[in-house]
Amino acid sequence: MTEGGNARLNHRAIPVHDIATHLLLFLFLAAIVAGFVDSIAGGGGLITVPCLLLAGLPPLEALATNKVQGPFGAASATIAYARKGHVKLSTQLPMALIAFAAGGIGALIASHVPGKFLGAAIPFLLVGIALFFAFKPNLSDQDSTRRISPAVFAVTAVPLVALYDGVFGPGAGSFYMLGFVLLAGFGMLKATAHTKLLNLGSNLGSLAVFAINGAILWKVGLLMGVGQLIGAQIGSSLAMRSGAKIIKPLLVISCVALATKLLADPTHPIRVWLGI
Repeated sequence: MTEGGNARLNHRAIPVHDIATHLLLFLFLAAIVAGFVDSIAGGGGLITVPCLLLAGLPPLEALATNKVQGPFGAASATIAYARKGHVKLSTQLPMALIAFAAGGIGALIASHVPGKFLGAAIPFLLVGIALFFAFKPNLSDQDSTRRISPAVFAVTAVPLVALYDGVFGPGAGSFYMLGFVLLAGFGMLKATAHTKLLNLGSNLGSLAVFAINGAILWKVGLLMGVGQLIGAQIGSSLAMRSGAKIIKPLLVISCVALATKLLADPTHPIRVWLGI
């Protein structure tokens, strides 16, 4: 089962009153940590989805509920970055709308097409991104040479990553970051700020589909959303103070951790094909 969703499962939804208070507190604290990490480097789903599963939610409910809380952190970080002038919401709105549409289409595709083939390649792509950011010299908060125009970036890189976010999900923020740095020539802090806005768009698009087709525990998702707001404010403030010095290492760690987690899953296609 992927973060973006897959074929519908026949699990019984767990009423929110059946979740113990200490588990709700656990999920709230997990959302704070996820919001902090996601606002800087992406990969918050690496924390929240396993925690939802540990709390006893079936996979479908866990994935759908995760899409409720995710936009809170992305929106909180986006507003924080916009207030300091690191992203202009009015000029980036068309890209966010493209991400919204592509994220929704991806979630629709995910309801009918298994994500295992896409999932097989993702850990290796994430490791590649980690190596790129770890070893590429001169990565800083200063803009570099732009390789494609904003219009071309908006109709190529943005929908591709947003579609992936809807179909599968893990590491979407890292892919947005790579596109902004490598293709748009953004510095690390500027790329982080713009990534959060596009993450918000593709998250809302897939959430719209889950709201129709998924089994969402709204109260749990909204409670975790408050935690995401808190964590994102702390993380974005730290990122704006420290810039590339904190963004670069946390991005590398996030990519490697997510790749490791995906490969550790006994049902991952690579492990199934190799029989390990």
